[in-house]
Amino acid sequence: MSGKGLPNDAGESSKMKVLFHINEAERWPRVITNIINFLRDVGAERASIVVLANGSGVLGYNPGEQDLISQMENLHKVGVAFIACRNALIAHEINEEGLPDFVVVVPAGITEIVRRQVQGYAYIKP
Repeated sequence: MSGKGLPNDAGESSKMKVLFHINEAERWPRVITNIINFLRDVGAERASIVVLANGSGVLGYNPGEQDLISQMENLHKVGVAFIACRNALIAHEINEEGLPDFVVVVPAGITEIVRRQVQGYAYIKP
């Protein structure tokens, strides 16, 4: 549950694995807030967080979104992984080479969502 001495069914040493899915560009502020709140509660050392963007969610990785990119960079520094769907990048005419260095591109976002769920990640769609 919480890093404040409350019981944890999985044991204190295990990480909570969470996949945040964003497929609407306007939802980025909510995703960032949810991640910050989650990290505040459990601590970065007890969390494994992945953010998967597909659909118009990939627009958040646009270098023109500097405030958002800065927030993502800060979260990446504490271990949050950011992933982009190649299919969505192509659909939105976004060049992979122009993405921030911390963004990993996968062939298909939907496949990555399923892969992470099989690995035990909790699925969150803010």
